[in-house]
Amino acid sequence: MMALSNSRRRLTQPSFFLVGTPGREESQHWIAFPLGVLYFLALVGNVTIIFIIWAEQLLHQPMYLFLAMLAAIDLVLASFIAQNALAVLLVHAHEIGYVVCLTQMFFIQAFSSMESGVLVAMLLDRYVAICHSLHHSTILHLGTIGHIGMAVLVRGLILLIPFPILLQSLIFCQTTVIGHAYCEHMAVVKLACSETTVNRAYGLAVALLVFGLDVLAIGVSYALILQAVLKVPGSEDGLKAFSTCGAHVCVILVFYVPGMFSFLTYHFGHHVPHHVHVLLATLYLLVPPALTYGVKTRQRK
Repeated sequence: MMALSNSRRRLTQPSFFLVGTPGREESQHWIAFPLGVLYFLALVGNVTIIFIIWAEQLLHQPMYLFLAMLAAIDLVLASFIAQNALAVLLVHAHEIGYVVCLTQMFFIQAFSSMESGVLVAMLLDRYVAICHSLHHSTILHLGTIGHIGMAVLVRGLILLIPFPILLQSLIFCQTTVIGHAYCEHMAVVKLACSETTVNRAYGLAVALLVFGLDVLAIGVSYALILQAVLKVPGSEDGLKAFSTCGAHVCVILVFYVPGMFSFLTYHFGHHVPHHVHVLLATLYLLVPPALTYGVKTRQRK
């Protein structure tokens, strides 16, 4: 009876083998180089942003505080992705424990949700600044900013906690090889030989609920901002104010477009080579923290 229990434990809580980039094992060290550069840019750039905003009292305003939140989230995301990917690609640290894999998966998904929430909060700041400029400081005071930050954090944690819980009910009785450089949710689910309908349905529901509603909120907010600007005849000041959203638009495009492309490729791009999808799934989480540093700096200026 004990032997059967131990056998079941090995099947339900296995260690996983991270391949890295399937079919490109001989060139993985070349793939690691640009990933390392991106991680370095993300690390230095976002730490700089956080330090400048923390040190400069004049920057303790809603736009910059949300910017600091975004930089902190980007640091966590980049670290979870890059460190594991570089370990797999450079020193061949392919094996990862069951609990470590689930923990990594949870934090990557939770902080991706938080980043999306902060982008919505940044647009809320732009909306209030442009459409209700006289009441901006009274609407978005430090207490409100704190509540928004807490709501973003709680949403990311509550919606994503069921992921590792649901995964613990799965049984892995075949291969435990993950064709990624990190623990990606659907890649792990596909390895299970037990029923995964609930896992797949909840994953799709969260994606639509979080990112779908956030994109909708962003679209509606920009429509309202543009409407308010165009209502004022000859409004050079309004158009100038609207131009301050340019940096935010760039951040949104860098964050959502690669993620959407990766999502669609994974679910519908059956003819896309697997190593291409793996690279997309890695870069879509690593590129925004690195490239948005320049956009953040522009917005700060």
